[in-house]
Amino acid sequence: MRSPFVRLAVVVALAFPALGAAQAPDAGPQAISLDDAVRQAQANSWQTVQARSASRVADANFKSAVAAFLPSLSVGQSAYHSGGAIFLQGSLIPTSSQWSYSKGYSVGLTLFDGGARFLNYAAARANLAAADQNQVIQRYAIALNVKEAYFAVLEAREAEAAADQQLAEANEQLAVTQAKVAGGSLSRAESLTSAVAAGQAKLAVITAQGSLVTANAALSRLVGGTREVTAMPADTALVPTISLDSATLEKLVLEGPSVRQAARLVDADRSSRWAAITRYLPSFGVGYSYSRYYASDHFMIGGGSLVNNHTLYYFANYSLFDNFQREANVITASANADNARAQLRDARLAARENLAQYLAQFRTAQQTIDLQRLTIESAEENVAAEDAKYRAGAAALVDVLTAQTALATARQNLIQARLNARTAKAQIEAIIGKDLE
Repeated sequence: MRSPFVRLAVVVALAFPALGAAQAPDAGPQAISLDDAVRQAQANSWQTVQARSASRVADANFKSAVAAFLPSLSVGQSAYHSGGAIFLQGSLIPTSSQWSYSKGYSVGLTLFDGGARFLNYAAARANLAAADQNQVIQRYAIALNVKEAYFAVLEAREAEAAADQQLAEANEQLAVTQAKVAGGSLSRAESLTSAVAAGQAKLAVITAQGSLVTANAALSRLVGGTREVTAMPADTALVPTISLDSATLEKLVLEGPSVRQAARLVDADRSSRWAAITRYLPSFGVGYSYSRYYASDHFMIGGGSLVNNHTLYYFANYSLFDNFQREANVITASANADNARAQLRDARLAARENLAQYLAQFRTAQQTIDLQRLTIESAEENVAAEDAKYRAGAAALVDVLTAQTALATARQNLIQARLNARTAKAQIEAIIGKDLE
C-alpha cells in the first residue's frame, strides 16, 4: 500500500506537469548550420557595428561635400535695451530708455575656390566607397572566425568518433589478452600493456569530448546568441572543393575588398592633395543680405519698420601669408598620397601571396585526404591481419598494438587534413570577399 507521501507526489506530478519539465536536464547545444552561424555573428558582432558606423560617418561627409556647392543661408533676429544716465558738466543727465530691434537674412555663394569643392567631393566619394569595402572586409573576417570555430567543432566531433573506435578496438584487444592470460599462454605484463592501451584510448575519448565542449563554447560566443550552439552533424562528412582555376582565383583576389579599399583610399588621398594645393589660389563669390531695424519704448516682437537695408556684395579672398599652413597641408597630403599608393601596391602583393599560400594548403590537404583514406584502409587490413595472427599465437601483442597505433594516427591525420582543407577554403573566401561553390 502506498504511503501518503508517495500519493502526494503522484498528485503533484499529475496536477503540475510543467514542474517536472522545468527541472528536466538541458537538452544540450542547439545544432546550427554554418550559414546561420555566420549570419547571426555578422549581425551581433561589434566589428560590423563599428564598420557600419564608419560608413555612416563617411556618408555624412559625402553629403556635406555635396552641400558645399549650394549657397549658404543665415537668418537672425536681435533685441536690446538701452538706457541710463551720462555725466555731463558736473551733472548726471538721464538718457532715453527704449528697445531696439533688428532682423534679417543673408545668402552667399562661392563662385570660384580653385576647384577645392570638386576635389573634396571626389575625396569624400572615394572615402565612402572605401568605408563600404571595409564593411565587406569585416563581414568576411567575422565569417572566417566563425568558420574556423565551426570547423573546430567538426574536428572535435570527428576526433571523438575516432577515439570511440580506438577505445572499442582496445577493449576488444584487452579482452583477448586477458583470456590468454587466464589460459596461461601470456604473462600478466602483456595484460597490463593492453590495459594501458585501453586507458590511452579512453583518455583520447575524454580529450576529444573536452575539445568539443570548448569548441562549442567558442562558436556560441561568436554567434552571440543566448543559447549554446554546435555544428550540424550532417556537416561532419562534407569535404570542401574549389571548382575555379588558379588564374580565375587570382583575378578575383586582385579585385577583392582589401585591394578595392586600398584603391579607393589612393583616390581619396590624391584628391585631398590637390585640394590642399588649391589654397594657393584666390576665391571669389557673391552674396546678398537684407536687414530691418526699428525701435520701441516697450519690448515687442515686430513693429513699425524704421530702416530697411538691401545689400548685394561681391568678395575676393587671397591669403598672402598664413604662417606656412598651406605648405604644411600640402606636404601632409602628399605624404598621405604616397603612403596610400605604397599600401595599394602591398595589398596587391599580399593578395597574391595569401592566395598562393592558402591554395597550396588547400591542394595539399585534398591530396592528404585521399592519401589518408587509403592509409586508413591499409591500416585496418593490417590490424585485422595482426589480430588474427595474435589470436592464433603467431604474432606478439606489440605487433597488434603497433598496427592499432598506426590506424589511430591515420584517422587523426585524416581529421586534420579535413580541417586544413576547410580552413584554407574559408581563408580564400575571406580575401576574395565572396563565397566559393
